[in-house]
Amino acid sequence: MEPARITVSRRSLRDVRHRQVVVSLDRRPWATLMFGETATGELEPGQHTVRIHNTLVWKTLDLELAPGEHTHITVANVAGWGTYTMLGLLGVGPLYLSVTRDK
Repeated sequence: MEPARITVSRRSLRDVRHRQVVVSLDRRPWATLMFGETATGELEPGQHTVRIHNTLVWKTLDLELAPGEHTHITVANVAGWGTYTMLGLLGVGPLYLSVTRDK
């Protein structure tokens, strides 16, 4: 049976380019991405869980992958309401996580 593939990319122009994004597949650590990085791997076809976080915000995707399917996920740390205000006052601010599955 042909394996499925997954690619997680962190190259969005919306990304604020700070802090790592950590990706786990099926409850196992898989990749830590800084801005501009991409990780690709092969999986057995079937049900999989992708868990992504930036140490503040966590997102989970449940995927059903067919044999030979290659799914692409784009992640980004993005600024939200209050991020720049807190950054100016405290030197740190919350970063939100954007996760998009591109078929």
